Amino acid sequence: MLALAAGIQAVALVAIFLAQSALAYGFPGALTLERAFPLSQQVELDELKARDRVRHGRFLQSLGGVVDFPVEGTYDPFRVGLYFTRVLLGSPPKEFYVQIDTGSDVLWVSCSSCNGCPQSSGLRIPLNFFDPGSSSTASLISCSDQKCSLGVQSSDAACSSQGNQCIYTFQYGDGSGTSGYYVSDYLNFYTVTGSSISNSSASIAFGCSISQTGDLTKSDRAVDGIFGFGQQDMSVISQLSSQGITPKVFSHCLKGDGGGGGVLVLGEIVDDNIVYSPLVPSQPHYNLNLQSISVNGKVLSIDPEVFATSTNRGTIVDSGTTLAYLAEDAYDPFVSAITEAVSQSVHPILSKGTQCYLITSSVDGIFPTVSLNFAGGASMNLKPEDYLLQQNSIGDAAVWCIGFQKIQGQGITILGDLVLKDKIFVYDLAGQRIGWANYDCSMSVNVSTTTSTGKSEFVNAGQLSESGSIRNVFYDKLILSCIVTLLIHLSVLYTSLSL
Repeated sequence: MLALAAGIQAVALVAIFLAQSALAYGFPGALTLERAFPLSQQVELDELKARDRVRHGRFLQSLGGVVDFPVEGTYDPFRVGLYFTRVLLGSPPKEFYVQIDTGSDVLWVSCSSCNGCPQSSGLRIPLNFFDPGSSSTASLISCSDQKCSLGVQSSDAACSSQGNQCIYTFQYGDGSGTSGYYVSDYLNFYTVTGSSISNSSASIAFGCSISQTGDLTKSDRAVDGIFGFGQQDMSVISQLSSQGITPKVFSHCLKGDGGGGGVLVLGEIVDDNIVYSPLVPSQPHYNLNLQSISVNGKVLSIDPEVFATSTNRGTIVDSGTTLAYLAEDAYDPFVSAITEAVSQSVHPILSKGTQCYLITSSVDGIFPTVSLNFAGGASMNLKPEDYLLQQNSIGDAAVWCIGFQKIQGQGITILGDLVLKDKIFVYDLAGQRIGWANYDCSMSVNVSTTTSTGKSEFVNAGQLSESGSIRNVFYDKLILSCIVTLLIHLSVLYTSLSL
């Protein structure tokens, strides 16, 4: 009995040790994406368009392992906000909620000396302020630092005339803006290699905001900052890849059904059906060369020059835009082709200037397939739900409207969440290309990464738990470890007692 009691005590001590280890890793290194609007909040189409216009204004005016970011939130254009995630910065790590933004490069957060920064958020999240003096690993970045020089080249940084300090000022098209200085400190996160999950950290440069104006000061959708996922040298993905921590590629797969969620990883999702199109070179955003649009296999009569990339023209892939937008000269031919294809089956109506349709059956059996045809022979096939939005009902008929919007007087096309959902998207910055494939984003995905030995490894990533938190995976491993430990001890005790 003493041996049995000692064995049980040993098992308990092991379990306590493992539990304490789990608590030590309790911070969400696997960054959780969430929606800015509560799911219960209805949003009108005009409000969504207005919010997207603000987002488009926020395109800056200056025309070793897999890091896994489990996605939270439900895609619904009438209950949706911008994606945001949690990052841990400094020593000891402090948590910040930051908006995911593929239209800019820099990660910045509000700092303790900030003027105009909101103090509370209508998103029911705590707002924090980064204090470089409270982090033992923080240091200011000087003008002579190579990171500052790279930022100056991409217009993401400037040199202060006072104090030899690397600074930034970002002015956005909606009239809002932020300015501050750059600091260097640790970003804490989880890396997945094979079947193992480990806590990691890396020193990065990020912005410390000391001034915010315009909509950034409003508390209704306030977050701690913005996480730029652009391709310039100051972006976090560029910094991590230059240190050999992650490959220079990231991928996402956003669920379009009511369950929401999805996958976001720093790595390349691998699937046999992915097709690639080259990025337009020397552009600040993720521009692709859209060449034509087909409806039911018939190419529309649109001059290809309508889609050509130039100043304020071209096609941008942007997961931060809720809807989708067509260049003005392409919009009317597109809507006319859709209406003509369904004229015998539905009743077309106009709602606030938008083409809508009264439908008494499923849209899948009525509306045509649309193909966006890109350079390199890559086509993006859109189901009706990828270009239509259900607005409301009139009697027994549902009102479905064209989800693509027109930007008056603009030649820009923006592919937002309406189009990107239910597809794998791979942003291969090293290969200067973007790939996609239709996919059930509730499924896990295979992610490829090249290790320091040059070996290509595949990691299975995705919906790691119902809550989307990698912390639960850690506890799953903890429970499994405890069970294995218990079985080993019982086996040893059984053997000793038998003797």
